[in-house]
Amino acid sequence: MPKYKQNDERVSDGVNLLISILVRYPEIGTISFDPQNNWLKLTFIMSTVPSEIEFNNIKNLLLNSIIAYTRLEDVSFKTLDIQLDTYDQVAMLSVFRDVHTISKNEIALLITLLRGKFQSNLITDYNDSLLEEDLLIQEEVIEDMLTSIKKHHTENRLIGIREDGRVLVFNK
Repeated sequence: MPKYKQNDERVSDGVNLLISILVRYPEIGTISFDPQNNWLKLTFIMSTVPSEIEFNNIKNLLLNSIIAYTRLEDVSFKTLDIQLDTYDQVAMLSVFRDVHTISKNEIALLITLLRGKFQSNLITDYNDSLLEEDLLIQEEVIEDMLTSIKKHHTENRLIGIREDGRVLVFNK
């Protein structure tokens, strides 16, 4: 197993990216970075399980919206998948996107679409102490960290989760 130094910039960029995304978008329950497949997995948690028809509708909406967005931005994506996992009365909607073509605006688009479709069923961990300035700073950090990860390959599998109002990132 490789050893990582605390000041390793590639590790730091990946960790900062996951933290910033989770802080900026409280609708995201967990986020994972897989360097071997070069994708981010954004997982949204819902308090109810959508029917198969509802899931297919939201999946098609998300897929079509991302495809349209990437075409408008003239970006060719490699990874785009949406999955649903259910556990009793809770559903986890996961969006897989390659890290080289995803953008902060695309993440914002996903959040807006999911808020519109699931409203009160989307579990959200709001932090009332964040000011609008803080959110804008997080958006800048997300943009910078995405750019850095696109330029410098990292070998670290990372997962970021929310727990009791905190954001935790682990090296898998």
